[in-house]
Amino acid sequence: MDTLSKEQRRKNMQAVKSKGSKIEILLSKALWAKGYRYRKNDRSVYGKPDLTFKKLKIAVFVDSEFWHGKDWETKKFEHKSNQEFWLAKIGRNMERDKEVNAFLLKDNWKVLRFWGKEIEKNVQSCTDKIELVIHEAKAKNIH
Repeated sequence: MDTLSKEQRRKNMQAVKSKGSKIEILLSKALWAKGYRYRKNDRSVYGKPDLTFKKLKIAVFVDSEFWHGKDWETKKFEHKSNQEFWLAKIGRNMERDKEVNAFLLKDNWKVLRFWGKEIEKNVQSCTDKIELVIHEAKAKNIH
């Protein structure tokens, strides 16, 4: 049973952002400070990656643990109310993530996905991974 009223639950769900989340801003600001320029939520790239380095064909996705099903096999039964809805909703999100990855990889894109907690705990490690892929892509484009 839900501990919140229908109105409070509705307000909570309306507050969930599809872009411009705290974790997305944290990562994008760290990259910007290092001098990297990117596009945010570029609709012209399949899957609307959170950050896009279009010339280098690099797509970066910032995934929240809840909406994208981190540790889903162990956590999916933690939903106490409306379980059928949440299983279908998050299951479909995970399927869509796989479809987006497959499409972009087939089109020679590099796809990077980071969990929100991973960014919060160590944004430097995340920016280092992105930086490495950027340097590899630039080196590949030179030849």
